[in-house]
Amino acid sequence: MVKSMTGFATETGSFEITSDRYEFSWELRAVNARGLDLRFRLPDGLDGLEAALRRRLSDSVARGSVTLSLRLIRGGGSRGPRLDPAALEAAITLVTAAEAQASERGLLLAPMTAAGLLGLRGVLDTSSDATDPAPLVAALLARLDPLIASFEASRADEGTALRDVLQAQVDAIERLTMEARRMAENRRGNQAEALRAALLRLGEAAPGVEPGRLEQELALIAVRGDLTEELDRLAAHCAAARAHLESAAPVGRKLDFLMQEFNREANTLCSKSQHAPLTRIGLDVKAVIDQMREQVQNVE
Repeated sequence: MVKSMTGFATETGSFEITSDRYEFSWELRAVNARGLDLRFRLPDGLDGLEAALRRRLSDSVARGSVTLSLRLIRGGGSRGPRLDPAALEAAITLVTAAEAQASERGLLLAPMTAAGLLGLRGVLDTSSDATDPAPLVAALLARLDPLIASFEASRADEGTALRDVLQAQVDAIERLTMEARRMAENRRGNQAEALRAALLRLGEAAPGVEPGRLEQELALIAVRGDLTEELDRLAAHCAAARAHLESAAPVGRKLDFLMQEFNREANTLCSKSQHAPLTRIGLDVKAVIDQMREQVQNVE
Protein backbone atom coordinates (compact mmCIF):
# COMPACT_ATOMS: atom_id res chain seq x y z
CA MET A 1 0.00 0.00 0.00
CA VAL A 2 1.37 3.39 -1.01
CA LYS A 3 1.81 5.78 1.90
CA SER A 4 2.49 9.49 1.82
CA MET A 5 5.38 10.93 3.79
CA THR A 6 3.05 13.74 4.83
CA GLY A 7 0.82 13.14 7.85
CA PHE A 8 -0.70 14.78 10.89
CA ALA A 9 -2.43 13.54 14.04
CA THR A 10 -3.25 14.74 17.57
CA GLU A 11 -4.36 12.94 20.70
CA THR A 12 -5.43 14.43 24.01
CA GLY A 13 -6.53 12.93 27.30
CA SER A 14 -5.84 12.62 30.99
CA PHE A 15 -4.86 10.02 33.56
CA GLU A 16 -4.01 9.74 37.24
CA ILE A 17 -0.94 8.44 38.99
CA THR A 18 -1.42 8.07 42.76
CA SER A 19 -2.99 11.40 43.78
CA ASP A 20 -1.75 13.39 40.79
CA ARG A 21 -3.82 14.03 37.69
CA TYR A 22 -2.17 14.73 34.32
CA GLU A 23 -3.51 16.16 31.11
CA PHE A 24 -1.56 15.37 27.96
CA SER A 25 -1.64 16.47 24.35
CA TRP A 26 0.31 14.65 21.63
CA GLU A 27 0.94 16.17 18.20
CA LEU A 28 2.58 14.12 15.46
CA ARG A 29 3.35 15.59 12.06
CA ALA A 30 5.57 14.64 9.11
CA VAL A 31 6.76 16.16 5.84
CA ASN A 32 8.92 14.92 2.97
CA ALA A 33 12.59 14.02 3.48
CA ARG A 34 15.22 11.93 1.74
CA GLY A 35 15.55 9.63 4.77
CA LEU A 36 14.03 9.23 8.23
CA ASP A 37 14.52 12.21 10.53
CA LEU A 38 12.84 11.92 13.95
CA ARG A 39 12.55 15.01 16.16
CA PHE A 40 11.00 15.28 19.62
CA ARG A 41 9.71 18.14 21.72
CA LEU A 42 9.19 16.71 25.18
CA PRO A 43 8.99 18.06 28.74
CA ASP A 44 12.02 17.72 30.99
CA GLY A 45 12.33 14.95 33.53
CA LEU A 46 10.85 12.11 31.47
CA ASP A 47 13.93 9.91 31.24
CA GLY A 48 13.58 7.05 28.79
CA LEU A 49 10.57 8.47 26.98
CA GLU A 50 12.41 9.74 23.90
CA ALA A 51 14.25 6.45 23.36
CA ALA A 52 10.99 4.50 23.61
CA LEU A 53 9.23 6.92 21.25
CA ARG A 54 12.08 6.65 18.75
CA ARG A 55 11.74 2.86 18.70
CA ARG A 56 7.97 2.99 18.29
CA LEU A 57 8.07 5.49 15.44
CA SER A 58 10.92 3.71 13.66
CA ASP A 59 8.74 0.61 13.52
CA SER A 60 5.97 2.55 11.75
CA VAL A 61 7.73 5.13 9.57
CA ALA A 62 10.38 4.43 6.95
CA ARG A 63 10.95 7.92 5.48
CA GLY A 64 10.07 11.51 6.28
CA SER A 65 10.89 14.35 8.63
CA VAL A 66 8.76 13.48 11.66
CA THR A 67 8.18 15.73 14.67
CA LEU A 68 6.46 14.48 17.82
CA SER A 69 5.47 17.03 20.45
CA LEU A 70 4.07 16.44 23.93
CA ARG A 71 2.36 18.97 26.18
CA LEU A 72 1.94 17.67 29.73
CA ILE A 73 0.12 19.51 32.51
CA ARG A 74 -0.14 18.34 36.08
CA GLY A 75 -3.28 19.41 37.90
CA GLY A 76 -6.22 18.26 40.00
CA GLY A 77 -4.03 16.44 42.49
CA SER A 78 -2.40 17.28 45.75
CA ARG A 79 -0.19 19.96 44.16
CA GLY A 80 -0.45 22.28 41.21
CA PRO A 81 2.29 23.65 38.97
CA ARG A 82 5.16 25.21 40.87
CA LEU A 83 7.43 28.11 40.07
CA ASP A 84 11.14 27.40 39.87
CA PRO A 85 12.74 30.60 41.29
CA ALA A 86 16.20 29.84 39.94
CA ALA A 87 14.87 29.15 36.44
CA LEU A 88 12.75 32.31 36.60
CA GLU A 89 15.75 34.41 37.62
CA ALA A 90 17.84 32.97 34.80
CA ALA A 91 15.03 33.63 32.31
CA ILE A 92 14.65 37.25 33.43
CA THR A 93 18.41 37.76 33.11
CA LEU A 94 18.41 36.38 29.57
CA VAL A 95 15.38 38.46 28.55
CA THR A 96 16.91 41.62 30.00
CA ALA A 97 20.19 40.99 28.20
CA ALA A 98 18.36 40.38 24.91
CA GLU A 99 16.37 43.61 25.28
CA ALA A 100 19.51 45.60 26.09
CA GLN A 101 21.43 44.25 23.12
CA ALA A 102 18.48 44.86 20.79
CA SER A 103 18.16 48.44 22.08
CA GLU A 104 21.85 49.09 21.37
CA ARG A 105 21.20 48.16 17.74
CA GLY A 106 18.10 50.30 17.49
CA LEU A 107 15.61 47.45 17.70
CA LEU A 108 12.50 47.69 19.84
CA LEU A 109 11.29 44.35 21.20
CA ALA A 110 7.78 43.71 22.41
CA PRO A 111 7.60 43.79 26.23
CA MET A 112 7.85 40.40 27.91
CA THR A 113 4.69 39.54 29.85
CA ALA A 114 4.34 37.40 32.96
CA ALA A 115 2.56 34.77 30.87
CA GLY A 116 5.46 34.79 28.43
CA LEU A 117 7.95 34.27 31.25
CA LEU A 118 5.93 31.41 32.71
CA GLY A 119 5.77 29.79 29.29
CA LEU A 120 9.55 29.58 29.00
CA ARG A 121 10.89 26.09 29.42
CA GLY A 122 11.69 25.14 33.01
CA VAL A 123 10.20 28.23 34.68
CA LEU A 124 6.94 26.50 35.53
CA ASP A 125 7.53 23.03 36.91
CA THR A 126 4.71 20.64 35.98
CA SER A 127 6.70 17.45 36.50
CA SER A 128 5.95 14.84 39.08
CA ASP A 129 7.53 14.92 42.52
CA ALA A 130 8.38 11.27 42.19
CA THR A 131 12.05 10.58 41.73
CA ASP A 132 11.25 7.67 39.40
CA PRO A 133 9.63 8.92 36.16
CA ALA A 134 8.93 5.35 34.98
CA PRO A 135 5.21 5.28 35.95
CA LEU A 136 4.56 8.55 34.14
CA VAL A 137 6.53 7.43 31.07
CA ALA A 138 4.65 4.13 31.02
CA ALA A 139 1.31 5.92 31.25
CA LEU A 140 2.20 8.18 28.34
CA LEU A 141 3.43 5.31 26.17
CA ALA A 142 0.24 3.38 26.88
CA ARG A 143 -1.70 6.22 25.24
CA LEU A 144 0.53 6.46 22.18
CA ASP A 145 -1.11 3.78 20.00
CA PRO A 146 -4.22 5.82 19.07
CA LEU A 147 -1.98 8.70 17.99
CA ILE A 148 0.15 6.49 15.73
CA ALA A 149 -2.95 4.79 14.32
CA SER A 150 -4.50 8.14 13.42
CA PHE A 151 -1.20 9.32 11.95
CA GLU A 152 -0.84 6.19 9.82
CA ALA A 153 -4.46 6.51 8.67
CA SER A 154 -3.83 10.06 7.45
CA ARG A 155 -0.71 8.96 5.56
CA ALA A 156 -2.56 5.98 4.08
CA ASP A 157 -5.46 8.16 2.91
CA GLU A 158 -3.12 10.56 1.16
CA GLY A 159 -1.14 7.60 -0.17
CA THR A 160 -4.28 6.18 -1.78
CA ALA A 161 -4.87 9.47 -3.56
CA LEU A 162 -1.21 9.53 -4.65
CA ARG A 163 -1.44 5.98 -5.97
CA ASP A 164 -4.48 6.88 -8.09
CA VAL A 165 -2.65 9.87 -9.58
CA LEU A 166 0.48 7.83 -10.27
CA GLN A 167 -1.48 4.98 -11.84
CA ALA A 168 -3.19 7.45 -14.17
CA GLN A 169 0.22 8.82 -15.16
CA VAL A 170 1.56 5.31 -15.81
CA ASP A 171 -1.52 4.70 -17.98
CA ALA A 172 -0.70 7.85 -19.94
CA ILE A 173 2.91 6.75 -20.52
CA GLU A 174 1.72 3.32 -21.59
CA ARG A 175 -0.75 4.81 -24.10
CA LEU A 176 1.95 7.06 -25.54
CA THR A 177 4.35 4.13 -25.79
CA MET A 178 1.79 2.07 -27.73
CA GLU A 179 1.13 5.04 -30.01
CA ALA A 180 4.86 5.43 -30.62
CA ARG A 181 5.16 1.73 -31.41
CA ARG A 182 2.37 1.92 -34.01
CA MET A 183 3.89 5.05 -35.54
CA ALA A 184 7.33 3.43 -35.68
CA GLU A 185 5.84 0.41 -37.48
CA ASN A 186 4.09 2.63 -40.01
CA ARG A 187 7.29 4.58 -40.51
CA ARG A 188 9.28 1.42 -41.23
CA GLY A 189 8.13 1.15 -44.87
CA ASN A 190 8.84 4.78 -45.63
CA GLN A 191 12.20 4.48 -43.94
CA ALA A 192 13.13 1.47 -46.08
CA GLU A 193 12.23 3.38 -49.24
CA ALA A 194 14.27 6.36 -48.09
CA LEU A 195 17.29 4.15 -47.40
CA ARG A 196 17.04 2.47 -50.83
CA ALA A 197 16.84 5.89 -52.49
CA ALA A 198 19.86 7.02 -50.48
CA LEU A 199 21.72 3.90 -51.57
CA LEU A 200 21.07 4.67 -55.23
CA ARG A 201 22.16 8.27 -54.82
CA LEU A 202 25.33 7.25 -53.06
CA GLY A 203 26.07 4.67 -55.74
CA GLU A 204 25.71 7.30 -58.45
CA ALA A 205 27.76 9.85 -56.50
CA ALA A 206 30.54 7.42 -55.60
CA PRO A 207 30.72 4.74 -58.33
CA GLY A 208 34.05 3.49 -57.07
CA VAL A 209 32.71 2.47 -53.68
CA GLU A 210 31.77 -1.16 -53.26
CA PRO A 211 27.96 -1.58 -53.09
CA GLY A 212 28.31 -3.97 -50.19
CA ARG A 213 30.05 -1.30 -48.10
CA LEU A 214 27.29 1.22 -48.81
CA GLU A 215 24.63 -1.30 -47.84
CA GLN A 216 26.46 -2.02 -44.58
CA GLU A 217 26.58 1.67 -43.70
CA LEU A 218 22.91 2.15 -44.46
CA ALA A 219 22.07 -0.94 -42.44
CA LEU A 220 23.93 0.55 -39.48
CA ILE A 221 21.94 3.78 -39.87
CA ALA A 222 18.71 1.78 -39.87
CA VAL A 223 19.75 -0.09 -36.70
CA ARG A 224 20.63 3.14 -34.92
CA GLY A 225 17.20 4.53 -35.77
CA ASP A 226 15.33 1.47 -34.55
CA LEU A 227 13.22 2.32 -31.47
CA THR A 228 12.11 -1.20 -30.54
CA GLU A 229 14.50 -1.52 -27.60
CA GLU A 230 13.56 1.85 -26.08
CA LEU A 231 9.83 1.21 -26.45
CA ASP A 232 10.20 -2.25 -24.92
CA ARG A 233 12.00 -0.76 -21.93
CA LEU A 234 9.35 1.92 -21.50
CA ALA A 235 6.71 -0.82 -21.42
CA ALA A 236 8.78 -2.78 -18.88
CA HIS A 237 9.14 0.34 -16.69
CA CYS A 238 5.35 0.80 -16.77
CA ALA A 239 4.90 -2.79 -15.57
CA ALA A 240 7.49 -2.25 -12.81
CA ALA A 241 5.77 0.95 -11.69
CA ARG A 242 2.41 -0.84 -11.44
CA ALA A 243 4.01 -3.59 -9.35
CA HIS A 244 5.55 -1.02 -6.99
CA LEU A 245 2.24 0.79 -6.59
CA GLU A 246 0.60 -2.46 -5.45
CA SER A 247 3.44 -3.40 -3.06
CA ALA A 248 2.88 -3.40 0.69
CA ALA A 249 6.46 -2.23 1.35
CA PRO A 250 7.69 1.39 1.14
CA VAL A 251 8.37 2.09 -2.54
CA GLY A 252 9.28 5.78 -2.70
CA ARG A 253 13.00 5.20 -3.33
CA LYS A 254 12.31 2.53 -5.96
CA LEU A 255 9.86 4.78 -7.79
CA ASP A 256 12.33 7.65 -7.63
CA PHE A 257 14.99 5.49 -9.29
CA LEU A 258 12.46 4.28 -11.85
CA MET A 259 11.74 7.89 -12.83
CA GLN A 260 15.37 8.23 -13.89
CA GLU A 261 15.04 5.14 -16.07
CA PHE A 262 11.81 6.43 -17.61
CA ASN A 263 13.48 9.74 -18.44
CA ARG A 264 16.52 8.04 -19.97
CA GLU A 265 14.37 6.07 -22.42
CA ALA A 266 12.26 9.12 -23.29
CA ASN A 267 15.41 11.11 -24.06
CA THR A 268 16.69 8.34 -26.32
CA LEU A 269 13.31 8.11 -28.05
CA CYS A 270 13.47 11.82 -28.88
CA SER A 271 17.08 11.71 -30.08
CA LYS A 272 16.64 8.60 -32.28
CA SER A 273 13.21 9.24 -33.72
CA GLN A 274 14.26 11.46 -36.69
CA HIS A 275 10.52 11.84 -37.24
CA ALA A 276 8.58 14.87 -36.01
CA PRO A 277 5.44 13.00 -34.83
CA LEU A 278 7.57 10.49 -32.90
CA THR A 279 9.59 13.30 -31.37
CA ARG A 280 6.35 14.94 -30.19
CA ILE A 281 5.33 11.69 -28.53
CA GLY A 282 8.72 11.51 -26.81
CA LEU A 283 8.27 15.06 -25.50
CA ASP A 284 4.77 14.17 -24.26
CA VAL A 285 6.25 11.18 -22.43
CA LYS A 286 8.86 13.44 -20.81
CA ALA A 287 6.14 15.85 -19.68
CA VAL A 288 4.20 13.05 -17.97
CA ILE A 289 7.41 11.74 -16.37
CA ASP A 290 8.15 15.18 -14.90
CA GLN A 291 4.65 15.32 -13.41
CA MET A 292 5.05 11.81 -12.05
CA ARG A 293 8.44 12.63 -10.51
CA GLU A 294 6.86 15.46 -8.51
CA GLN A 295 4.26 13.10 -7.05
CA VAL A 296 6.84 10.40 -6.30
CA GLN A 297 8.67 12.83 -4.01
CA ASN A 298 5.70 12.51 -1.62
CA VAL A 299 5.74 8.69 -1.47
CA GLU A 300 7.29 6.96 1.55
